[in-house]
Amino acid sequence: MQPNMRLLKQVQEQLAKLQAELGELVVEGSAGGGAVRVEVNGLRQVQRVRLDPGVVEAGDVELLEDLIAAAVNDALRRVEEAVNAKVGALAGGLGLPFPGGL
Repeated sequence: MQPNMRLLKQVQEQLAKLQAELGELVVEGSAGGGAVRVEVNGLRQVQRVRLDPGVVEAGDVELLEDLIAAAVNDALRRVEEAVNAKVGALAGGLGLPFPGGL
């Protein structure tokens, strides 16, 4: 029983460390050739949205909305990849199976 408790404690410590790392992780997604850039942290929270002034001046609200949505989706996809890599590494380091995909 003792080895299981040690493993559980190790998993809890590693998960706490992972959560802190994910809060620090920032991934950028973009759309429109970089006209819209969005930063999302590893906890999937949008941190910043940057718009090229030329896109704003164009006045095409519908296009701008589409570009923002595409940039957010790109950032979230990249975060998902980074999170899966970190969780997979953690699981592998603990000898646990990780099929991927959170």
